[in-house]
Amino acid sequence: MPITEILGKDPENLQSTNGIPLTNIGAIVVAAAHLLSSNGDYQTARIEAEVLVRQALSITRGQLYSRLDSEFPSERMKEFLSMLQRRIAGEPVAYIIGHREFYGLDFLVDPRVLVPRPETELVVEAVLSRFEGNTPVTIADVGTGSGAIAVSLAVSLPGAEIFAIDCSAAALEVAAVNVARHGVDGRVRLVQGDLLQSVHSRLDIVVANLPYVPHPRLGVLPRDVRDFEPLSALDGGEDGLDHYRRLLVQARERADLPKWITIEIDPEQRESISEFAYQLFPSAKVHVLKDYAGMDRVISVDTVCA
Repeated sequence: MPITEILGKDPENLQSTNGIPLTNIGAIVVAAAHLLSSNGDYQTARIEAEVLVRQALSITRGQLYSRLDSEFPSERMKEFLSMLQRRIAGEPVAYIIGHREFYGLDFLVDPRVLVPRPETELVVEAVLSRFEGNTPVTIADVGTGSGAIAVSLAVSLPGAEIFAIDCSAAALEVAAVNVARHGVDGRVRLVQGDLLQSVHSRLDIVVANLPYVPHPRLGVLPRDVRDFEPLSALDGGEDGLDHYRRLLVQARERADLPKWITIEIDPEQRESISEFAYQLFPSAKVHVLKDYAGMDRVISVDTVCA
């Protein structure tokens, strides 16, 4: 349905539609949410509509709710409609507004990097469950992207030194902004390279959220992922595990074997990657963490007994 059919033919002179006065903020939120809920998920569409309105008006969530009956400033309508059109076209909300929250922190996000997902926070939680804040520990975050994992760990573990590694120079540009934004540039080192090959320091922990989508499934990903997020950060090869196999092999070949390796996976990959880990580290312990939907999402390999 065209935007004009809900918001009126002239955005500068909004008219009512089906009895809904499209002159206040609350009515526009509702209209936009209906427009965005073409797949039937009105709850998500409502959240997205609110986020776009807040961005256009530069207000907080609390301010939005207190102004639902207020007039929508006409000088902000053009910007709002532009953002709404981009979302209707499938562009992720995080790219439209330029940031995304992860582990309670705000991160710059744009098409150079994947949008951080809530389930990836489990990787951070897995590490924090093992260490107290001031414990000296050296961590490699492989495939750092926006730097969400590395920065979150650095903020929570002031005793940690972290290597944030990515093969993409463009992604590292985004990570650099986020490292500086959260004041951890003294402890997070940005490294461009192939997995662990460019880091020669001793490592206690390796964490990674590498591309793990099986190549045959790329075409059936949701449109906002398939058409807008970087393909190189999604494609994990035929079964999705190409990068993780290389990472585990590189870790095994290091003179200083990392004690823990924690990675995010597709739930269907748990058995395959666990078996491969046991082949490389016969005495290891493999732990599985479930995401908020109860799906196997994070694998932690304890190599200390290997």
